[in-house]
Amino acid sequence: MVDTWGWRMKFGIVTPSTNTIVQPNYDMLRPKGVTNHIARMHIPDDPIRNDADFDELIRRIDVALEEAIDRVMTCHPDHIILGISAESIWGGSLKSARAIDQRILKRAGKPIGITQAADALPIALKKLGIRGRIAMLTPYQPTAEKHLRAYAAEIGYDVVRMKHLCCDSPVNIGHVPEDVLRRSLQEIDGPDVEAIVQFGANLPMAFVAAEAERWLRKPVLGINTTTYWHALRTNGIQDQVRGLGRLMEEF
Repeated sequence: MVDTWGWRMKFGIVTPSTNTIVQPNYDMLRPKGVTNHIARMHIPDDPIRNDADFDELIRRIDVALEEAIDRVMTCHPDHIILGISAESIWGGSLKSARAIDQRILKRAGKPIGITQAADALPIALKKLGIRGRIAMLTPYQPTAEKHLRAYAAEIGYDVVRMKHLCCDSPVNIGHVPEDVLRRSLQEIDGPDVEAIVQFGANLPMAFVAAEAERWLRKPVLGINTTTYWHALRTNGIQDQVRGLGRLMEEF
């Protein structure tokens, strides 16, 4: 027997407790017969005033991974999605993502598929025909830049420009107005940029990214849409969703 509502796929999703965007964003992308089951990685909503505060935030998220996996595995998911993009690339190498895979598998106690932003992004960029030069938008502090640039270089991309919104708390990442996101995309765009990539799973980017593809006339990859797309396609689910960008509509 299979789950009555999740008869095609039950996704177990781990995301920080302060994150208000991943859950509704993933639900917008969810086809019929697929269900999303959220486990929260407990962190406080402490102020983020500088690089040291942001590094501490990532440390706290990382420490909370195992207990979140314990919680989500009780619903017997078919596949795990890491709903936090910074942790996936922290360290600037895919080795970091592989270490997270091993931690999840050890805690899950059985083989299970895992999707992370670090793995989803290069596949999505190649699908869209993007070969080399990108720009990035994040809600992070500048300390993240070295990790993002090293990661981008490892997957074969040059970051032409990067903008950090320096949000002042984890919860407030989800409060960034869409007008700010639009202006930020325009700031980092240019004829030398083939695509724009957004990191930060709590940034409310899904609709802005989709509309920006029309007026920028190039791919704009919101990290939540990209990650969930990868999880669907990895599991053979080819449903297309309109209104949330070319990746979900065409590939």
